[in-house]
Amino acid sequence: MSIVTFGEIMLRLSTPSYKRFVQSDSFDATYGGAEANVAVALSNYGLNSTFITKLPDNEIGQSAINILRSFGVDTSLIIRGGQRIGINFMEIGASQRPSKVIYDRKHSAIAGIETNQIDWESIFKDKQWFHWTGITPSLSENTKKVLQEALICAKRNNLTVSCDLNFREKLWSEKEAQSVMVPLMEYVDVCVANEEDAEKSLGEVISKTNIGKPEINEESYFLLAAHLKEKYKFSSIAITLRESYSASRNGWSAILLDDKECLTPQRSTIYDVQIVDRVGGGDSFTSALIYGLLKMNNTKETLEFAVAASCLKQTIPGDFNLVTKEEVLKLVNTGGSGRVER
Repeated sequence: MSIVTFGEIMLRLSTPSYKRFVQSDSFDATYGGAEANVAVALSNYGLNSTFITKLPDNEIGQSAINILRSFGVDTSLIIRGGQRIGINFMEIGASQRPSKVIYDRKHSAIAGIETNQIDWESIFKDKQWFHWTGITPSLSENTKKVLQEALICAKRNNLTVSCDLNFREKLWSEKEAQSVMVPLMEYVDVCVANEEDAEKSLGEVISKTNIGKPEINEESYFLLAAHLKEKYKFSSIAITLRESYSASRNGWSAILLDDKECLTPQRSTIYDVQIVDRVGGGDSFTSALIYGLLKMNNTKETLEFAVAASCLKQTIPGDFNLVTKEEVLKLVNTGGSGRVER
């Protein structure tokens, strides 16, 4: 199975040891980005993954490519050019102090990507799946147009298309997001969202949901999943559920409504996660969901695999989910004691 993802990869500079920005005289440097994170995880699970982006033709751009290559991602079709890579400064929170992100991505290489630069017809030959997120069209008018090119071509070539809505208020307004994202849903088969994404990217508000509170009203999310699936004709809709007790401890689960055999949404096991790094948690869920939809027998098995994979990611520093399929299945089957493996 071969999957193509398209989006931005950034240089991430994080404060060490839970320091605040004003305390730090150094940063931990890693790379990551929503679609790149998905490509890395799928490669770790043994699938063929190709990541498409545009990166500057300098040592920093090459470093990002080298990192992706080290995890088996096909980077041969990445376009080189532009002035810079986007930077994501991150202050890692703890307990009641939330994490904080400052973006420095204006005029990044991918924002200047142009239509007809990518031969999507050739790329999608013999591929089965195309994945994108709501971050990509929010970066620039150019990325929006190139994404639309890709989506039209993907559907013409009968690829399954997945989208993580991934609303980012620092990139565009709700009005801007909805004007772009709602029309693009006609190309999407598999959608991943949370309640904030559904409201801000699609304008879909369901009562009795509140992202500021730790409690989860399961029935409301079931209704949201059923509503989105019916309205947009998705083959699968998944909603991740984060119960935020503090910045350091979250409840983590998801629901999935899928065409395969379930008529009503199913909810997964709920994991009580002591968070090391929550960035990339949604991407790790999405990548494992894609793997499950391609390789697993039923909706419940797919859902449990996706939630367990994303649970494990949040215990790993950096954006990438550096776990194997076997480690994920072990957590699914045992519940995970955290005991030392000797």
